[in-house]
Amino acid sequence: MESSAPATPSETPRPALLSGKMGKEGQGSDALLRLVKAVLPPLLGLAAFVAIWYVATLSGGSGIPGPVATWQEAVKLFGDPFYRNTPNDQGIGWNVLASLQRVGIGFGIAAAVGIPLGFLIGRFDFLARMLSPIISLLRPVSPLAWLPIGLLVFKKADPAATWTLFICSIWPMILNTAAGVKQVPQDYLNVARVLALSEWQVFTRILLPAVLPAVLTGVRLSIGVAWLVIVAAEMLTGGVGIGFWVWDEWNNLNVAHILIAIGVIGIVGLLLDQGLMLLAKRFTFESR
Repeated sequence: MESSAPATPSETPRPALLSGKMGKEGQGSDALLRLVKAVLPPLLGLAAFVAIWYVATLSGGSGIPGPVATWQEAVKLFGDPFYRNTPNDQGIGWNVLASLQRVGIGFGIAAAVGIPLGFLIGRFDFLARMLSPIISLLRPVSPLAWLPIGLLVFKKADPAATWTLFICSIWPMILNTAAGVKQVPQDYLNVARVLALSEWQVFTRILLPAVLPAVLTGVRLSIGVAWLVIVAAEMLTGGVGIGFWVWDEWNNLNVAHILIAIGVIGIVGLLLDQGLMLLAKRFTFESR
């Protein structure tokens, strides 16, 4: 039998190159499919919401402006969000920044107090049993019930609002941190005892890395509560802030601006939550 002649280089197939091209095309298709799956459902949800809003306000009998009229007002409003005429007549940008400043101060003080207190409660059973009745009694109290106490003590609206934010946002950080400390395996603490580690070394080398996810969960819950409460607190105290701005627009019967403020409050709250979620993923040891 005659052996067949070897294939010339031009006739020889190149499976590696072909598979590489197909692999790149497949990866591009998968990435596009994932993008569509991630983006399409939220867009459909927003479109359905706007459509329902449009149909519900089509007759105009409810007094609520439709999406087109609200969008036109939003374009005017955000055309100059940082104007300043009088202390009570400022752009929406200044009001949002004022609210964020109050939230940052109240939340920051709550974190400085609540997180260490949560570590102590979780670490020492005697302290946990001593403070448990106080926490159980004060935690269910409505945040706005603390506002008159703040006005009585501080004599000013701004520190009273900050006090209200502090007292409402401290509980999630205390409870989540304490629960995280209690869930640390006892074997870890036994090893620390064998190695004769100091309490500070136990805290920095064992408790803090293990409890950090629970701490960040408490921080996320607290910042959400603080952002919710600031709107109601500013409605009562007045001054500059997104809550006061909403109430002032209601007094002016400007419903479109109220709807815009609701959207702004939701977007800012979403950004705060997503930012803390990214921070939690960055510093959670389990995700590394």
